[in-house]
Amino acid sequence: MKPTLVTGASGFVGWHVARLLLERGHQVRALVRPSSAIPDLDVERVTGDLRDPASLARAASGCGLVFHVAADYRLWSKNPHELYQSNVDGTRNTLSAAKAAGVERLVYTSTVGCIGIPPGGIGDENQPISLHDMAGAYKRSKFLAERVALDFARDGFPVVIVNPTAPMGDHDFKPTPTGQTVRDFLSGAMPAYIDTGLNVVNVRDVALGHLLACEKGKVGERYILGSENLTLSQILEELARITGRKAPTIKLPYSVAWTAGIITTAWAQLTGVPPRVPLEAVRMAKKKMWVSHEKAARELGYSPCPAASALSDAATWFKRGADDLVAGGS
Repeated sequence: MKPTLVTGASGFVGWHVARLLLERGHQVRALVRPSSAIPDLDVERVTGDLRDPASLARAASGCGLVFHVAADYRLWSKNPHELYQSNVDGTRNTLSAAKAAGVERLVYTSTVGCIGIPPGGIGDENQPISLHDMAGAYKRSKFLAERVALDFARDGFPVVIVNPTAPMGDHDFKPTPTGQTVRDFLSGAMPAYIDTGLNVVNVRDVALGHLLACEKGKVGERYILGSENLTLSQILEELARITGRKAPTIKLPYSVAWTAGIITTAWAQLTGVPPRVPLEAVRMAKKKMWVSHEKAARELGYSPCPAASALSDAATWFKRGADDLVAGGS
């Protein structure tokens, strides 16, 4: 069997994709930076960078399948051009290397942020959306990267696109912004909330959705990988039920969150320290990111578990991390 390349295997979603591939008997090759760790997984490491075409050519050589999961996922950067280099140019470099290597199929990991959502409604893969609708450098870079993947598909390269929603669960190393919400709740660092909404999904279901897209997805098609649409208040109430902690009861007006975003982001530009409340995150929160995964269910056989499982797995993971810190300091 030819190796299967996974970019981003040291990250949250990529780690779970690599884990599931290993469980299914694949020989997994992982593109990593020299300092990246991929704990608990027996993979072949190839050192490289999305911005380095030569390293991508080495990584893709001899591979049958590629899962391009890696991305620069930051809602603030002192130099936003870095996000475009990794997400747009990096995607073009990865697909070019895979095409030159004769890869049989590539799954590109996009984001729910590239899905159109009608006012007050539920989004799906057919909802119109444009670059103008993208708030911030991260979403704009991912939108442009998705266009690159679609261009390759139109030119005949077998690319399938998946659009995960808000994955939560175990092995959220960094953590992701959604994982940080759970960690803040557990630490009591979330005294209030705003009126927003997410589609929450277990990261293990997202990983399985990647494999289903590889096996059954149509070239050039997008598939939303989500589970349940919940308000932030509902998410916090579910976390309270799971953990026994109290959920915050103060709902902040959007104007207050906006002001905090402006102040903390401006300070970050001066200091270089990432803001506690990135303005881009506040802009994203203004819209409830509610979508339907019906297409993935119909065409891929995708059947995610309830969002409560994702929140429970995430709470257990972050609590274990906190307990390990306490034990290590005692």
